[in-house]
Amino acid sequence: MNKRVIIIGTGISGLAASLRMRRKGYEVIAFESNDYAGGKITDFQKNGYRWDMGPSLFTLPSYIDELFELFEAAPRKYFNYHLKKNICNYFWEDGTRFSAAASQEVFIKEASALFNEDAKTIKKYLDRSKLKYDLTAPLFLEKSLHRKETYFSLATFKAFVNSYRLHLFHSLNTLNRSVFKSEKLVQIFNRFATYNGSTPYKTPAIMSLIPHLEMGLGTYFPQGGIHEISQSLYRLAQAQGVQFHFNESVEQILHSNQQTTGIITNIGQYPSDIVICNMDVFAAYDKLLPNLKKPIKTLQQERSSSALIFYWGIKKIFPELDLHNILFSQDYEKEFEHIFDKKSISSDPTIYINISSKEEGSDAPQGCENWFVMINAPGNYGQDWETLKKEVRQRIVKKINRILKVNIEEYIEAEEILEPMTIESRTYSHKGSLYGASSNSQFAAFLRHPNFSKQLKNLYFCGGSVHPGGGIPLCLLSAKIVSNLIPVNK
Repeated sequence: MNKRVIIIGTGISGLAASLRMRRKGYEVIAFESNDYAGGKITDFQKNGYRWDMGPSLFTLPSYIDELFELFEAAPRKYFNYHLKKNICNYFWEDGTRFSAAASQEVFIKEASALFNEDAKTIKKYLDRSKLKYDLTAPLFLEKSLHRKETYFSLATFKAFVNSYRLHLFHSLNTLNRSVFKSEKLVQIFNRFATYNGSTPYKTPAIMSLIPHLEMGLGTYFPQGGIHEISQSLYRLAQAQGVQFHFNESVEQILHSNQQTTGIITNIGQYPSDIVICNMDVFAAYDKLLPNLKKPIKTLQQERSSSALIFYWGIKKIFPELDLHNILFSQDYEKEFEHIFDKKSISSDPTIYINISSKEEGSDAPQGCENWFVMINAPGNYGQDWETLKKEVRQRIVKKINRILKVNIEEYIEAEEILEPMTIESRTYSHKGSLYGASSNSQFAAFLRHPNFSKQLKNLYFCGGSVHPGGGIPLCLLSAKIVSNLIPVNK
């Protein structure tokens, strides 16, 4: 019998789940409140410029390739990318600049020379980063942490035996300060906490595995921009018979006798054998499952950081900048105190500038660049965002002017702004958080919502707000975990 799966939300995880369920022989219908697929992975154009609105970092492209390979399609015929030789350009107020090479050998040599750090120390740190990734990925990232069978495996045994190497009970900052003498090198490796919306002063040092994703496994740029990731999967899903209902928001998940039975949308009612929810788990319980007992501990977890983003069309080329650029704060700890403790923005925020036109020339007019200028921000807790946007814009402009020795406002000819309040309303992300819950606790991974409902049979969850977390690779893995929990439709 042809059983039906309904997907709620077509973010990257929802798209991946739709493909995996289609491959398993189910009829798949995906519902989306917006008029496009991709969730946070979308783009827009203005005055001849194109910007990716959401994520800007692309690692582990094999997870995308895998979805094409499920249908025996050659990935390169549909989706292309190339490896970056330079990971990121770093800038400090004192004039120091550092280009982080993708090659570990080159990175170690150049970082050792510039920061006066022992090359052996840097190599040992990166080797340990790889070890942590190799030990934990099969357990914490690729399987459900909420199934007993996960803990009876060789991978679990290896992780347990080597748990003393994982630094579970130290903060990332504590570890980095114990390893490096250079404050600037500490700051470079502390910033990896922001990859899951956390603070390096609280998130456990196991997060030091993240550098391996960039330096060991590579940083990539997708042809057509990040937006092409979601669109290529959307086209594949269409070709494989997934049905999409856009501008149709789900209002309730139906259930009877502890079994999911379907959904109600703003247009009608649809029965289903299985429901996979790609919506933020907080909003899912609040809006779609009002009569279900809420997992209070999970939903009360501290939210991850959000973002304040300025999309600028710049009528000038800056050769000193690359695809990824960081202009560091002079007081990194104060910056995170403001975000997580004061729910505000410090007077000197770290600035991230992404310029996709460095790789994709058509993203900006000739002689111009498309700047995606972002700072980490608190979630939406009722702040006066109109005032904050004006104040932060001034701070950002002044910092860019100081570090790059330029009057940047002379070159801004197009502008759009995105703040946490709008992120929350567009994506249903609670408080506008980018990654669901933060990882500011050694128990955060276990407190994330599981990929299945413990109350309703055949209700599953995927996306950045549930296990294993946010970011493109982890969202893709959450869809894979869900798929592995659901049998083939025979």
